[in-house]
Amino acid sequence: MRKQKLGLSWLSMTFVLLITGCAVAQDVRYNFDREADFSKFKTYKWVVLGAKAQGETLLSKQIRTAVEIELSGKGLTKVEDDTANLYIGYQTAIGQEKAFTSYNSGWGYGSVWYRGGWYGYPGGGMTTGQTSTIYTGQLDLDMYDSANHDLVWRGVASKTIDTNAKPDKQQKNLTKAVVKLLKNYPPRVKK
Repeated sequence: MRKQKLGLSWLSMTFVLLITGCAVAQDVRYNFDREADFSKFKTYKWVVLGAKAQGETLLSKQIRTAVEIELSGKGLTKVEDDTANLYIGYQTAIGQEKAFTSYNSGWGYGSVWYRGGWYGYPGGGMTTGQTSTIYTGQLDLDMYDSANHDLVWRGVASKTIDTNAKPDKQQKNLTKAVVKLLKNYPPRVKK
């Protein structure tokens, strides 16, 4: 009986570790206008989205730099005037959730099937728990056709944020998110 309980305990721990590991993965989604001709987009200009400008904060510079590196690798050139083929803007958001993790001493009420019958084993058991706050950052990147101001591409990347991460790790995570976000730009349209 002890072996069976130990096996279930390891199985439970493995499941918790898998769920925890998935929580920190980057989630990336994108959508695009299937009618747009992406081959005509060669230049872009940054624009401000929303009612409030982000300003030139450190994060703003880091986001723009990461996006600019990826777009230049895809053949797009940044311009400062209104002759750009694309207007590009972004928005960021940080959300928070509460997580509750409980731990059980493993000794409690339950039953097992053993050689033709159900057997119960009583016990005291004790469950303890801990509450923590999980922060999730989101980056929305929009691209508009400058000729008619139609949205032609939108990408959203979100990831759990480690509030204790060092600046190098934060930059690495941001760069990875932007690379993954723009992986499918320009989109391949199936005809």
